[in-house]
Amino acid sequence: MTGTSDTDHEICGMSLAIDAVGGKWKMHLLWVLGAGPQRFGQIRRTLTGVSEKVLTENLRQLETSGIVHREIYPEIPPRVEYSLTPLGEDLAAALRPLEEWGDRHRDRLGAAAC
Repeated sequence: MTGTSDTDHEICGMSLAIDAVGGKWKMHLLWVLGAGPQRFGQIRRTLTGVSEKVLTENLRQLETSGIVHREIYPEIPPRVEYSLTPLGEDLAAALRPLEEWGDRHRDRLGAAAC
């Protein structure tokens, strides 16, 4: 029987986290939804450059992972809002230091103002 080392657990945890936020738009979505519930159109206007198809796919993946909640209101026309679940809020909090690091090193990284 093969045991797992602490390093295996760390790598596994890192892999799971990267899978959860991997891709160009997922971390951006967490940032946008961190401000509170948003409708699809609001998200799309905030994330300039994302196509409707890619945004839909990313929201579905985050919903499947339990990171984003999709609420459909029984109105005419139907209203749909996306928000972070407690798991998503925890993940967004974990990503804030990464954002702060980027802000601190913006000049060195050669990034234009966001």
